[in-house]
Amino acid sequence: MKNISIFGTSSDAGKSTITFVIAKILQDLGVKVAPFKAQNVSNNAYVCDDGSEIAVAQYFQALVLGVPTSYHLNPVLLKSGRGSSASVIVEGQVLASKDVLSYYKDLDLLKPAVDRCFSYLNERYDCLVCEGAGSPVELNLMDKDLSNIYIATKYNTKIILVADIEKGGVFASIYGVYNLLPKELQKNVIGVIVNKFRGDLSLFDEGIRIIENDFKIPVLGVLPYVAFNLGFEDSQSLKNYAQNSKDSIIRVGVISYPYMSNYNDFEPLIAHSNINLEFIENNISLDKFDMIILPGSKLVIKDLQWLKSNGLFERVKEYKKTILGLCGGYEMMFNSLEDKYALENSEACVEEGFAFIDDEIIFEKEKILKKASYKIFDCEIEGFEIHHGVSTKYPISYETDNIKGTFIHAIFDNDNIRTKLFKAINSDYKEFDFKVYKKDTIDSFISNMRNRLDVNKILENINE
Repeated sequence: MKNISIFGTSSDAGKSTITFVIAKILQDLGVKVAPFKAQNVSNNAYVCDDGSEIAVAQYFQALVLGVPTSYHLNPVLLKSGRGSSASVIVEGQVLASKDVLSYYKDLDLLKPAVDRCFSYLNERYDCLVCEGAGSPVELNLMDKDLSNIYIATKYNTKIILVADIEKGGVFASIYGVYNLLPKELQKNVIGVIVNKFRGDLSLFDEGIRIIENDFKIPVLGVLPYVAFNLGFEDSQSLKNYAQNSKDSIIRVGVISYPYMSNYNDFEPLIAHSNINLEFIENNISLDKFDMIILPGSKLVIKDLQWLKSNGLFERVKEYKKTILGLCGGYEMMFNSLEDKYALENSEACVEEGFAFIDDEIIFEKEKILKKASYKIFDCEIEGFEIHHGVSTKYPISYETDNIKGTFIHAIFDNDNIRTKLFKAINSDYKEFDFKVYKKDTIDSFISNMRNRLDVNKILENINE
């Protein structure tokens, strides 16, 4: 059975979503399938079952499919660093911090890791659905493209194009990408999926005719735009969330600093009709909010300095209601933060924190990556840690009446902890089962898309 590559005709075309949709459809038909992305660029990461670190998109895809999570799903991950540098994570562990030019110069050194992981999965599954990255035809970078051209060429994958009609220029993007692909890859294109169509789908019937008759590219389906508030891969997808907050009784403000990370922490709050969630990017009054959250951060000291420069630091400092810090936001709550090894900054430094918590944060060289059961705020939860900062006095969490913080991510996935936190703010808060919501949302979304895809055409091609 052939493996599949999912190529977007542009960035943010919906590759991550289409990857798990197609993989789940194949799985339901009896195919043993796994997701794969050779290289991802994201500050949004999860800790896997094996204690490694991968991008949230591949973690979420594996979650949908019920397959074990490990670094094999995403062998190379880049996280933005100071200046033009990036943290390079290879096979689940931090390898180095490099500027982008050095990364591309050393790309051949990463191909063996990609090959090891691909081969590991290929031996254990019938079909790998391999998500591409950005556009596959950035002509000046095609020889450096691990996720698209390298995988599709070396492993002779079948290719599905995904085009975002919402952005406009859908015909040019489909025609251009297809015709700019190397000739040997053009022959492997199964067809194109037109994604994110708003309105009556029959209005695109003529568009289908043009693509199939004039471009000679089969159309595998036209998919409607459906808000899907799960598996946020980046800040752009996060800001496109749709929330039904007409019954909201609690207003929560999340400070959206430049290097904010782990956006998925907020999916259960976006899903809850009792909560109105707002992301705060400017120096505004915080009085209207019942809770302020300081979220995770890839560069904690940089984001803390940003808060000070725009005046939000003083706003938070003076806020009298509930403040919750998560990982990087938790670290900001301490007296000071010391980056003695210059892990986040160009040189060693100490930065003053909010001083809500009487201790110091020390950034240690060894990154803590841990997935486990924890007891925080008197609740037993499943979560994960992913941080360099360490507190001697409060290594996991801290709690007073209005100041609460923890290194643990995914705490809001736990119904009990949400109940405790939000009933304390408003006794009329009504809990809901997030696991049930998540399963129902995923199942409904996949069912909706399955009915609009030419599954037989896909099967015919991968069974050649």
